[in-house]
Amino acid sequence: MRLKRLHIRYYPPGIFLDYEKGGELRTKSIDLLNLTPETDVNELLSDIRAAEPLITSSCVEQVKVLIGKLQEKVSQKDERKFYLFRALQAHILPLTNVAFNKSGSSFITGSYDRTCKIWDTASGEELHTLEGHRNVVYAIAFNNPYGDKVATGSFDKTCKLWSAETGKCFYTFRGHTAEIVCLAFNPQSTLVATGSMDTTAKLWDVESGKEVSTLAGHFAEIISLSFNTTGDRLVTGSFDHTAILWDVPSGRKVHVLTGHRGEISCVQFNWDCSLIVTASLDKTCKVWDTDNGQCLATLLGHNDEVLDVCFNYTGQLIATASADGTSRVFSAETFQCLCQLEGHKGEISKVCFNPQGSRVLTASVDKTARVWCVNTGVCLQVLEGHSDEIFSCAFNYEGDTVITGSKDNTCRIWH
Repeated sequence: MRLKRLHIRYYPPGIFLDYEKGGELRTKSIDLLNLTPETDVNELLSDIRAAEPLITSSCVEQVKVLIGKLQEKVSQKDERKFYLFRALQAHILPLTNVAFNKSGSSFITGSYDRTCKIWDTASGEELHTLEGHRNVVYAIAFNNPYGDKVATGSFDKTCKLWSAETGKCFYTFRGHTAEIVCLAFNPQSTLVATGSMDTTAKLWDVESGKEVSTLAGHFAEIISLSFNTTGDRLVTGSFDHTAILWDVPSGRKVHVLTGHRGEISCVQFNWDCSLIVTASLDKTCKVWDTDNGQCLATLLGHNDEVLDVCFNYTGQLIATASADGTSRVFSAETFQCLCQLEGHKGEISKVCFNPQGSRVLTASVDKTARVWCVNTGVCLQVLEGHSDEIFSCAFNYEGDTVITGSKDNTCRIWH
């Protein structure tokens, strides 16, 4: 094995190693999820060297520089205020979802008007309209980190794969017998997973357009799915009150996560793949150990359905969104509630962290999105202007741009 190149990853903090093995170029990463401005660099370096044979004395100085850059990034204070940059008459019917590409240079919107549109973030110009579905375009995703493809899942029971550069449709994936409501690319961008109201998930090959496997095991609609960071596991959440962890290469069930007393609304892995969080209409979230499928904790406190849940980039925090009009931030280590985010005047359907993990963004039926401080629970900003409920919101990779998508047929870009 020979190290060829080192490069940095800001969110979550880490260093990529490009190396040669048997004539092939490969990449691995050193995750520095617990890095703080106070971390002793020399101590960290010796830990890294002990664990990673590719880091030899000849590149120690370079690693030191990269750790210094990461510490600088981690210590940056976030005093940003967001201002409306553009309000886009995006669609002729309400939006369903919004999503950024990795760099944040483009974003996509899905709509009840049966199209998905690709937009240039900097100018607010429409780049492409992806037409061809015969019903609502509900689930949308870029194949991040590459960002050269888009997948759209529709109530017409099909998923389509598109070129983000030309807007051309590569493939239409047919096989589901009911609406597709969730989808995701694996991190390698070789597979698309689709979840459907027909109770199954399917894996599709991006290169050939062929179905790879059908994941059958739920007894009701699949409403959410998520790949882990390495792409060898997929979790699906269903209206049957369970989540199932699947082995991607074989398509086999690894664990059935049982314990919720209501429909699952959302499932997600943390960065290091050790935990899964599930949100449920039973007013709780649960955190699960991916190795043994055991429930580690039940996150209590909401007095109505929990509609969304997510980890921050490092996997140390969990944010929830509820129909009770509040959001909560929990520690993923102690499972304690760290703060309650109170101020919305109606249910919150979407929640996400900024990449730095210092802010939470929420979208509500009260026609506003709000930006919150994670440490204090204080509402820092109310993003107002939509004339109907906001379904969807997202931060870009740098955390300096927000998009909101609404039932009022518009999306708004905030800088």
